[in-house]
Amino acid sequence: MSAEVANKDFNPSREDFAALLAESLAKDDLFEGSVVKGKIVGIEKDMAIIDVGLKMEGRVALKEFGVGGKPGDLKVGDTVEVYLERVENALGEAVLSRDKARREESWTRLERLYEKGEKVTGVIFNKVKGGFTVDLDGAVAFLPGSQVDIRPVRDIGPLMHQQQPFQILKMDRRRGNIVVSRRSVLEESRAEQRTEIVARLAEGQIIDGLVKNITDYGAFIDLGGIDGLLHVTDMAWRRVNHPSEILNVGDTVKVQIIRINPETQRISLGMKQLQSDPWSAIEAKYPVGARVKGTVTNIADYGAFVELEPGVEGLIHVSEMSWTKKNTHPGKIVSTSQQVEVQVLEVDPQKRRISLGLKQTQENPWDAFLTQHPKGSVVEGPIRNITEFGLFIGLDNGIDGMVHLSDLDWQKAGDEVIKDYKKGDNVKAIVLDVDGSKERISLGVKQLSGDPADAMAKYKKGDAVTGTVTSVSDAGIEVRIADSELTSFIKRADLSRDRSEQRPERFNVGDKVDAAVISVDKAARRIAVSIKALELAEEKQAVAQYGSTDSGASLGDIFKAAIKKREGAEDAE
Repeated sequence: MSAEVANKDFNPSREDFAALLAESLAKDDLFEGSVVKGKIVGIEKDMAIIDVGLKMEGRVALKEFGVGGKPGDLKVGDTVEVYLERVENALGEAVLSRDKARREESWTRLERLYEKGEKVTGVIFNKVKGGFTVDLDGAVAFLPGSQVDIRPVRDIGPLMHQQQPFQILKMDRRRGNIVVSRRSVLEESRAEQRTEIVARLAEGQIIDGLVKNITDYGAFIDLGGIDGLLHVTDMAWRRVNHPSEILNVGDTVKVQIIRINPETQRISLGMKQLQSDPWSAIEAKYPVGARVKGTVTNIADYGAFVELEPGVEGLIHVSEMSWTKKNTHPGKIVSTSQQVEVQVLEVDPQKRRISLGLKQTQENPWDAFLTQHPKGSVVEGPIRNITEFGLFIGLDNGIDGMVHLSDLDWQKAGDEVIKDYKKGDNVKAIVLDVDGSKERISLGVKQLSGDPADAMAKYKKGDAVTGTVTSVSDAGIEVRIADSELTSFIKRADLSRDRSEQRPERFNVGDKVDAAVISVDKAARRIAVSIKALELAEEKQAVAQYGSTDSGASLGDIFKAAIKKREGAEDAE
């Protein structure tokens, strides 16, 4: 019984043997997909033969033991870690990989550092689209081109195959992606350096610096590890159009620290502060009214800047450039670099402004006009413009005089009279007033003839006058009173006491007519006459002299007697 039992223990059944074999194979399968240690038992050409404790050794390419793709120094007997991909391939050999082993080790280590926010060390070994590849001791990471340095790098050569620190920005083990940055490491290091340097600097301090970069608005000066901005307005007291007029990249300059912003660590620098301020005592140097010479440095739509001395500029406003060219661009009057004589109009030391005048150094054409054409003199010129309030007449030296509507005619409305004029017509006028300060010349056309108010002084209501017909219309006739420039319009109703004779068409231009003055308006310079009024007045006078209807004489007899008497008096004369 015991023998049978013993035989049963040492001679397992077919089922027991199969179970033991499956258990053994299961242990071998546990190695697959994991990192194991092995010993190098041989090196053949470019392959290392490694024993990891399996039935057969495995082979690994020597280049997988290098850094950045370069083979390392290996020898027989060295213990190495490899990744077991398969226990046995078709040839019965173990399938091993050093690259995958290193990758697994690196990923585990990198994930731990990434979680802590710590830096990692790697080597840039290849250039790819959009950036570079970095070997992080087995794990390959991507370095974007924008993350290589703080400023764009033209030559990446000196950075290749060099151990240097990086910051992991993103990791995705499932996709096998790692993104790193060298720039963030440099910025952190630079921030620490900036803090130390800024702590040693003070506002007002004078320091030497190196011109590192030049822009349109200024220059960046390296102060030994930190940059300061030298703005173009702080380079010199004079106008500087571009920093390159004064500085070149690589120049060593002496600057003064104007401001330090402790929060942003920005430093503002100045060069002109090291020189004396030319604006001190500026009012004594350039008093108002003084005439000085300068150079035109810049021309704008609103005027021209003139440099009186280095650092001191004044502005000639467009309104102070010419007496007559009002709507002309300053560039058509002066040019850059031109030497000009100007007059100081205003000085403001606080705002550092000087107002200059160019036209003040030239003769005022309005004053010159008054000298040549005093008030009351007659001038003549073409109509340059017609406006709703009058005519502008071209005069000497490019100036204009204005005839206001009210000065066109003594008796007619100006807005009616102005319709008779057109641009280009030559017009004579009398100088009424000249105001040089306001640049105005007032002219008058109606003043060429006598003032009707003077002629009206000899007339009173009821006077008999003789006139010449100058025009005929349906409403009546216009007559010019003899021995004067006075005109009067006789309405249809005033043409005769007889309604059948109140017809304007019975008169012709040039006819002589007698009429009586019915009103005199000296303020409006108007005189009104009436033929009808004269006839009625004569009738009344005849009745008074020759009788009345009560005497038995007819009006015809009375008129005949009156007419005969008047004709006799005329014959006697």
